[in-house]
Amino acid sequence: MSTEHQLAAAVSVHKAEATLFFALLQLTVIVLAGRLGGGLARRFGQSSAVGEIIVGILLGPSLFGLLAPDVFSYVFRSGSPEPMQVLSQLGLILLMFQIGIEFDFSHLTERDNRKAVTWVAVAGLVAPFGLGLGFGWLSAPVLSPNADRLASGLFIATAFSITALPILGRIMIEFELTRRPIGVIAISAAAINDVVGWLLLALVTTLTLSHFDAAEFGTKVLLVGAFLLVAWFVVRPLVKFAVRRTSHHGHLSPHLMGILLAAIFLCAMTTYKLGIFAIFGGFVMGVLVHDEHDLVAAWKERIGHFVTVFFLPIFFTYTGLRTNIGGLDTAALWGWCALTTLLATAGKFGGTYVAARGCGLGHNEANVLGIMMNTRALMELIVINVGYDLGVISQDMFTMLVLMAIVSTVVTTPGLRRWLPRMGHAVPAGRG
Repeated sequence: MSTEHQLAAAVSVHKAEATLFFALLQLTVIVLAGRLGGGLARRFGQSSAVGEIIVGILLGPSLFGLLAPDVFSYVFRSGSPEPMQVLSQLGLILLMFQIGIEFDFSHLTERDNRKAVTWVAVAGLVAPFGLGLGFGWLSAPVLSPNADRLASGLFIATAFSITALPILGRIMIEFELTRRPIGVIAISAAAINDVVGWLLLALVTTLTLSHFDAAEFGTKVLLVGAFLLVAWFVVRPLVKFAVRRTSHHGHLSPHLMGILLAAIFLCAMTTYKLGIFAIFGGFVMGVLVHDEHDLVAAWKERIGHFVTVFFLPIFFTYTGLRTNIGGLDTAALWGWCALTTLLATAGKFGGTYVAARGCGLGHNEANVLGIMMNTRALMELIVINVGYDLGVISQDMFTMLVLMAIVSTVVTTPGLRRWLPRMGHAVPAGRG
C-alpha cells in the first residue's frame, strides 16, 4: 500500500472514530436528559413525552446554546448530524409499531364506533384546515411577507390539521385507554387524519414547487390504498404463519424477532417510497399483528422498554434541538402567536367536539376526544419544517407554530385528568 493510501486510510479511520465519539457524547447527554425531563414531567402529572420535548428545546439554541454557546457547539455541532437523525427516525418507526400493537381495533366492528371515527376524522380535518387556510392567507403579508399567500395558507392549514399520532398513542397507553372504545376512536381518527395530512402535505408541496400533476397525485393515493390491501390480505397471513411456526409459549425467539424487525423495516421502506413517510409503515405493521397476544407480550417484555428508554428520547430530544425560540420580541408578535394557538385549538377541538356530539357521544366523551385530537407535538414540527425549508412560512411563523404544538400537547394530560373521571374512567395511579 502506498504512503498516500495509508494516509487516506488513517484519516478515514480517524474521521469514523471522531464521528462515533461525538455520536456517543450526544447519546449520553440526550438519554440522560430525556430520563430527567420525563421523570420531572411525570412528577407534574404530564406525559413523559412532554418532558422529553421540553428538555430537547432547552438543550437547543434557545437556552443551552444561549447560555453556553461554546459547550453547545462542541457537543452538538462538532460531529455529523446524520447518525442522530437516522437513530431518531428508527426510534420513531419502532414506536409507531409499538403503538399499533397496543390497540384493539375490534371495537370498530360496532356501528356506532365506525360512525364516530368517520365523523371525528372528517371534522378534525375540515374545521382546522379551513381556519388555517384563512388565517394563513390573511396573516401572510404581515408574518411571511416574502412568501406566496396561497402556499403559506395551505401549509398553515395542513399544520393545523395534524394530530401527533405517536405522542397521542403514548399518552393513551399511560392513561390505559388503549382497550377502551373512546381510545380506539381517537387513535383511528388520528391515524386517518395523519394519512390524509401527509397526502395534503405532498399535494401542497408539489403545488408550491409548481410541478403539481393531478394524475400523479391520484396514482399515489391509489398506491397507498393498494399497499393497505396487500398488507392486510397478503402480509398479515404470512406474518401470522411465521408467528405460529416460530413462537414458543409466548417467547420471542431470535428467528421471530428477526422476521418481525425485517417486516417492520420493509413496511416502513414501502410507505417511504409511496410518499407518506416511513413511520406509517411501522404503525401498519403493528396493526397487522395487534391480535397476536403472545407476540405483543413478548415484544413489550424484550424490546419495548429499550425503545422507550433509548430510542424515544433520541427522537423527542434531538428534534427539539432543531427548534430555536427567540424571534418573538414584540407584543404584536406574541399576540399573533396567541391567535395562532387559539385558532388551531378551536378548529381541532371544536370540530371534534361537534362531530362527537352529533354521533351521540356525551359531553364528557366529546371533550376527551377533542382534547386527544388536539395533540400535535412533533408531527407538527415535521410539517412546519417542510414549509420553512420551502420558504412559505417565515422564522416568526415557524416559532409560533412550534409553540402552538407544544401548548396543545402540554394541555392534553391535564385535560384528560379532568375529564376522564367524569366519564367513569379512573385515572391510573400517579396521574391524579
